[in-house]
This record gives sequence, C-alpha cells and structure tokens, in this order.
Amino acid sequence: MANDKITSTDVAKHAGVSQSAVSRVFTPGGSASKKTIDKVKKAAEELGYRPNVLARAMVSGKSRVIGLVVAYLNNQFYPEALEKLSNLLQEQGYHVLIFMANNVDSVVDEVIEEILDYQVDGIIAASVELSSELAVRCRSVGVPIVLFNRAQQGGEFSSVTSDNFSGGMAAAEFLVAGGHKKISYIAGLECTSTQRDREIGFRAGLQQAGMALHSRGEGMFDMAKASAATKAMFQDDPPDAVFVANDHMALAVMDTLRFELGLRIPDDVSVVGYDDVPAASWPSYGLTTLAQHADIMVNETVRILLQQISHENDTPQKVAIGSPLLVRTSAKIPEGWKS
Repeated sequence: MANDKITSTDVAKHAGVSQSAVSRVFTPGGSASKKTIDKVKKAAEELGYRPNVLARAMVSGKSRVIGLVVAYLNNQFYPEALEKLSNLLQEQGYHVLIFMANNVDSVVDEVIEEILDYQVDGIIAASVELSSELAVRCRSVGVPIVLFNRAQQGGEFSSVTSDNFSGGMAAAEFLVAGGHKKISYIAGLECTSTQRDREIGFRAGLQQAGMALHSRGEGMFDMAKASAATKAMFQDDPPDAVFVANDHMALAVMDTLRFELGLRIPDDVSVVGYDDVPAASWPSYGLTTLAQHADIMVNETVRILLQQISHENDTPQKVAIGSPLLVRTSAKIPEGWKS
C-alpha cells in the first residue's frame, strides 16, 4: 500500500479497533487506553501512516499550533524564555512555529499575516511591538495574541512583563545608597516598552533622592552600540555608576570599561543591569542586576493565551511581575545593605 493512500480506516482495520479510536489516539488530549494506544501506534508504524494534521485542523477548526514571533535571539534571555514557552505549550498538546521579525511595523505586520495563514490557534509575540491595526485584524479572525516581555499603551493586547518601572526605581535606590554622585544610564531600543519603563522608573528613583541623571547613552539593546556609547560617555566627565537597560548590553559595557578604558569595577565605576541572563552570574562578570522571573512570565503567558483560545476569559490582561535585585560584585554594596 502506498503511503499517501493509507488512511485512518486502514490503520483501524490493521489494529482491530474502530476508526474513532485511531482518531482519539492521534488527537492531543484525546482519551484512549494504553492498550489501544499501543495497538494503534504499532499498526500506524507498520503501515507507514502519518496523521494529516492540517486536514484534522480544517475539520475541528483547531490546529493545535501556536505562532511564536520574536525579534532577536542574541540576548541570552530570549533563547531560554522561548525554550520554556515551547516546552510548556507542548505539555499542553500544542505545537510551536517560530517566526523572526524585527521591530519595524510593516515587517512585524507582514510576519503576523504569514502566521495567520498557518491557521494558528494563538500567537505569542516576544520582544516585538504590534500595531493597533493588527489587533483588529487578529480579532476579526478570532486569533488571540499575548505580548511577552513587552507592553502596549492601549487595551488591545494581553501582556506579561516584569515590573520595569519598579525595577528601574530599585536600581536608582541601590546606586544612590552606594554613595554614587554621578549616575548615568545606557538606554535600550527607544521604541520598546521595556526601555521606556525602565528609564522612567530609574529617573523617578533618582529624582526621589534629589538627584538628576548625570549622562545618557544609547545602546539600542546591541553589544557593539553599548560599547560605543560607553566609550563616548567616559570621554569627558565620566560617571561613577551606570545603570544599563539590559544584561546583554551590560556585559559589553563591563568589558569595555575594563579592557579598553582600563577602569576597575566596582572601584572606579559601578555597573547594574537588568534580566539576570546566565552569564550575569559568571565569576568573570558578577553582574548586579534586576532578575526577570522567566518561569513565572512563561506560565502567565501560556495561562492567558489558553484562556483566550478557549474563550474562558477574552478580556485583555496586563500582568507585571516583580524583579528582585540580585547583588553581586559589579557595583559597590551600600553599608548595611540588606537584599
């Protein structure tokens, strides 16, 4: 029998079970006994049968596929978070398709349109900004979207982030308590909510202490740009402390300070980051940073998405998870400081 002509009915006859039993075995979440599952899978293997997932999706109206769109993977935070998202969705019986898109509106919209062509049940957008027009488009075809590590001004999309404003404030309070007088900031990508909220919180924390930002550089969440911003910042009237909008840039900032500018960390300058990527805890960096709880963020993202797919709760939800400060060796520790 040619593989392309083998049907679930053929498998049922070969296994000695009903066609509906075969369907249940190959349907995620379907109910079948272990004995039936073993018989059906053995028959399918012997016949070379593979279930037609797309055809089943057309009949059921559910593809059991989630589209995952991400802008970049060079930041260590995202590969780890995306692995957790994929594993949790697979545990729930979903397959994951990953699409890459940069943060240009037209490109993101084009990628989302492509994802919709795959008849996905839902979309998770990690590290990308989405337009209001796209919200209307997805709502019209009944596909929910949850933003991961991004927030949107307006109420169209559900989102899961860390509490970036509070994290920025905590960084300022820590550096002020450490006795620093010239505190600077290296910004991320200007169009992103994470950059905006971290900087607003940081400036608010400084203002609360009666201080102003000493200087500002633009790193755009890029290591090379962060390094260039560091060299420019330390050319004239250098700061004695720098808060960097994420760890990806902070690692480059530290290397630039030590190996290109010959400065000692934290004796000459303190550095604080945000995310707690794996390399932040390496002894060569010992980066003091605000930790994003990737596990909690992933669990909340999947919870919201599945609720919206099942229409258990279609109301857009905004979740902001606290980011504790992890004190290591890259910044002066204030006297009597208790973390």
